[in-house]
Amino acid sequence: MEYRKLAYTDLELSVITFGAWAAGGWMWGKTNRQAAIEAIRAAYHLGVTSIDTAPIYGQGESERIVGEAIRGISRDQVRILTKYGMRWDLAKGDFAFKSQDNQGHPIDIYKYAGKESVIRECEDSLRRLGTDYIDLYQIHWPDSTTPMSETFEAVERLIQQGKVRYAGVCNYDAALLEDADKLIGLVSDQIPYSMVNRGMDRETIPYCIRNNKSVIVYSPLERGLLTGKMTSGQTFAEGDHRQANPFFTSKSINKTNNFLEKLRPLAEEKKATLAQLVIRWTIEHPGITIALVGARNAEQAIQNAKAADIDLEAEEIEFINQQIDLLLQ
Repeated sequence: MEYRKLAYTDLELSVITFGAWAAGGWMWGKTNRQAAIEAIRAAYHLGVTSIDTAPIYGQGESERIVGEAIRGISRDQVRILTKYGMRWDLAKGDFAFKSQDNQGHPIDIYKYAGKESVIRECEDSLRRLGTDYIDLYQIHWPDSTTPMSETFEAVERLIQQGKVRYAGVCNYDAALLEDADKLIGLVSDQIPYSMVNRGMDRETIPYCIRNNKSVIVYSPLERGLLTGKMTSGQTFAEGDHRQANPFFTSKSINKTNNFLEKLRPLAEEKKATLAQLVIRWTIEHPGITIALVGARNAEQAIQNAKAADIDLEAEEIEFINQQIDLLLQ
C-alpha cells in the first residue's frame, strides 16, 4: 500500500482510504452490519489504515460500525476521518432534502454548523467511534446560515483541546476555500471526482495545488457505474439513491460500458479489474492525494485495496485520458 501525507502535516493516509458511506446503509438500501465490519478489517489487513465516515451515514450507524471494526487495533495504527454539519435530529440551518432512515422512517436533513452544534457533534462522534480524538474533522457541506468564522472557531477549540488533530472541508469550491483559509489552517478538501465527473479540474483542484491543500476524492467509481458491472435496466434495492441518478439510466450505463470495454485490454494486461484500473488512474491524477473507495463486504474491500499495486506508465495514462475525452464529448 502507498501512503501520502496531507498538505504540510504529519498525517499520513493510505492512498486508498475506506469510504464508509455505503457501510452505514443510508441511501444504499440498508446495510449488513457484520459484513461492513469485516470489510473494514479486511481492508486494514491489506494496508488501508485510514477510514472516512460521517454521522449522517446511517444516522450514527456508520461511525458505530467503524468504531467496532477498529476495536483491538492500536489507535496510532489507524487514521479516522469524520465530518460534521449535517443534522437529521435538529431542524436548523439550510434545509438540504427529505430522506428516510435505515428503518424507513422519514427524516429531514439540514446543513448546520453552528458553534455549539459542531462541539456536540464532535462529542457524539468520539463516543460512537470509541476514540478520544479524530485525525481529520471535516465540515460536510457549506452552511450559508452560519458565519464561517463561528464554525471554524469551534473547530479550532476542538483542536486546542486535543479532540481533533486537523481541520478539513468537503464540497467547498475555490471561492469558499479562499475565504476559509483566512480563518483556519485547512489541510484538505473532499470533493466528488471520477472519470465521468471532472468538473473539479476547472477551479477547485488547481486552487488546492497552488495553495498546498490535499484533495480527497469521493465516488471515484461513480457509485459503481465505472466497475463495468452495471447493465442496461439496472435495478436497485428500495432506498438506494441511485434509482433516480441520471448516471444510471440505461443510456448512460450503455455508453459508459462501451467506454470501459476500450480500457479492458489494458486492465487485463495489468491483471486487474476495470474498477482497479479506474481507482489507480484516479490516484495518479494531478492534484489528487487520496481516493475514498467504499465496500460492503470483505471481497470488495480486498479488490479495492489491490488497486494500489497497479503500475501505470505515462503513455498508458495518456491513452486512458484520450478515451475519457472521447466519452465526454
